[in-house]
Amino acid sequence: MKILLLGKNGQVGWELQRSLAPLGELIALDRQTVDGLCGDLSDIDALRSTIRKVKPDVIVNAAAYTAVDKAEAEIDLVDLVNGQASRVMAEEAASLDAWLIHYSTDYVFSGQGATPWREADLVAPVNRYGASKLAGEQAIIASGCKHLIFRTSWVYAARGNNFAKTMLRLAREHEALNVIADQIGAPTGAELIADVTALALQKVRLNSELTGIYHLAASGEVSWHGYADYVINFARSQGELLTVKVVNPIDTTDYPTPARRPLNSRLNTQKLRDNLSLYLPDWQSGITRMLREVLNK
Repeated sequence: MKILLLGKNGQVGWELQRSLAPLGELIALDRQTVDGLCGDLSDIDALRSTIRKVKPDVIVNAAAYTAVDKAEAEIDLVDLVNGQASRVMAEEAASLDAWLIHYSTDYVFSGQGATPWREADLVAPVNRYGASKLAGEQAIIASGCKHLIFRTSWVYAARGNNFAKTMLRLAREHEALNVIADQIGAPTGAELIADVTALALQKVRLNSELTGIYHLAASGEVSWHGYADYVINFARSQGELLTVKVVNPIDTTDYPTPARRPLNSRLNTQKLRDNLSLYLPDWQSGITRMLREVLNK
């Protein structure tokens, strides 16, 4: 099996290099051109040419435009990378009879209510990033290619920047922090996403009827405020010297940003458990593991 991985140096892409390597010949690309192959999703022609040269059995797209606030101004670029590039990958996958694995987001939903979103629920993105990711999903489905689209939320990894690291830095510098308490979701580790991807790929190659959209997020739910509390309390329990004395809960309206954020980022993952027989651990276990790695560096 030949696997083409795009976005190899992102949080999820980095972990996918590990999880996919045992499954076959892995060709992992980032935006730079190497040996005539290019994984730059903003260069549609080069992307199409690369797929045709590689002729993969599986395309795994871990690349995306993810700057949510900047997307409100960079409309053409976010639509190109998240929408049009997905269409090209899907068209090429269909012509090769290859699988396309793609990652999407809870931001395709309105964020209303408090019920975890199911795969078939009405989509209604509230910002440009969410709209672009929805366009990518729709293009993949319309192509008729065999696909797995994993919608996930609040992705983090020990490598690179993440919310927990930011909270630790601020907790060392300030006595009081203000953190949003009315957005609810589940922090989901890049390691978990990569491992589920590898396991799911093996299952769907044996049964193409499993094609479709799946929600992939850690179990449980928490607000950003609760997440910050967990991180700070764990760090203290490990002997970290922190300056912070209070973490104040605030509403989203108290922290305006160029892009609106959904309040309800809960994802119902029952379909993934039922169809693919995969267990999703609670969000705390992944955060604890990541914090141990970060704090012991």
